[in-house]
Amino acid sequence: MKEITNGVIQSFENYLINEEKAGATIGKYVRDVCEFRLWLGKRELCKTEVLAYKSYLCECYAPASVNAALSSLNCFFNFMEWYDMRVKRLKIQKHIFSSSDKELTKDEYDRLLQAARQKKNERLYLLMQTICSTGIRVSEVRYITVEAIHRGIAEINCKGKRRRVFFPAQLCKMLKAYAKEQKIKRGAVFVTKNGTPLDRSNIWSDMKKLCKAANVSEKKVFPHNLRHLSARTYYSLQKDIVRLADILGHSSVNTTRIYTMES
Repeated sequence: MKEITNGVIQSFENYLINEEKAGATIGKYVRDVCEFRLWLGKRELCKTEVLAYKSYLCECYAPASVNAALSSLNCFFNFMEWYDMRVKRLKIQKHIFSSSDKELTKDEYDRLLQAARQKKNERLYLLMQTICSTGIRVSEVRYITVEAIHRGIAEINCKGKRRRVFFPAQLCKMLKAYAKEQKIKRGAVFVTKNGTPLDRSNIWSDMKKLCKAANVSEKKVFPHNLRHLSARTYYSLQKDIVRLADILGHSSVNTTRIYTMES
């Protein structure tokens, strides 16, 4: 009889750790399996119930979120060698062009910076500039360290890929001053009050608070849009799609073309 026990979940987590999955990925996969177990309750674990869970997810969440949960479950089923339990992901048509009501403009970005300054949130002010200037992912913010800004280069190791990110001179100067003011002598520059590196939820929450003051729609205010704006700005100036793919850490130039909306 198939059963999802605490011991099984712990073994799955250990497996993900040994596979060198990112911490956020491990947490997401484990949570998704736990949520499925909670939904299943005392019912028998079988393909029929997995399909019923898929239908439940479709009623409650957006397609992309459904697919993310199914990917977690399929990974778990593979680990357990319960191959007959796997289910197909939803087919989602890719949108080549971003919707204008969700795309952050340069003017809106400037207003967000101004609002952060007015609220005296220097950390967020500099963080937004760092993401937009370098094109780093939110998950890579922890690599912006005191040591990196003094070298002018951050060594990024994310999703099994390594790359270098170069900081503009003016950004380095501002980050050095900020670190000195905050008495941060080593390690991550952007940290919480407890000294832990900022994560997606911290950054997103802080950016949402700026919306009203900056007169920017909440639909546009999330960290990934700063990275997207960085890509569009770089490409409009340099027209070098291959170099931009390298900067953003994309394994496929086609992904970068979608970012820049190159036709």
